Amino acid sequence: MHKGLLQVYTGDGKGKTTSAVGLAVRARSRGLRVLFAQFMKSGPGGETEILKEIGVEVIRFERVLSPHFHPEADRGEIRREALEALAELAAMLPRFDLAVLDEFNNLLSRDLITMEEAEEFLRAKPEGLELVLTGRGAPEELIALADQVTEMKDIKHPSRAGVPAREGIEY
Repeated sequence: MHKGLLQVYTGDGKGKTTSAVGLAVRARSRGLRVLFAQFMKSGPGGETEILKEIGVEVIRFERVLSPHFHPEADRGEIRREALEALAELAAMLPRFDLAVLDEFNNLLSRDLITMEEAEEFLRAKPEGLELVLTGRGAPEELIALADQVTEMKDIKHPSRAGVPAREGIEY
């Protein structure tokens, strides 16, 4: 690719990570070198296992916890882990054609990194790298920087009718 773009998948609806996984599969099927990095997720993930099987490099920053699900966690420590993860990613990105940073937007919306830190990270993006940032609450400043923004809108969801999350569908 000549110039990689910045894509943002955000909103309160289902499908941000699922869309990013689909793009990773498409890119890999065309021979692109793909990185799929996740923040704030732990435990086995079916999508990450299948991505590894098709040659996508997967990295999980499990120490970057979600303050929403881990209110007892030290926010200062989570912030340090987030900044270390970004530094590690910055060093890795030149090796890839597509990088998905799953839940990146939450680093901003949960005040784990500043917009200035995010902009510094994004300015260092290799020119040919297509970069996808997912997660709820993408701030307007990030949306303004992006080349493509997709908002997933929650209109109706079975969880509100008491249907629990289903393996293979919601997770």
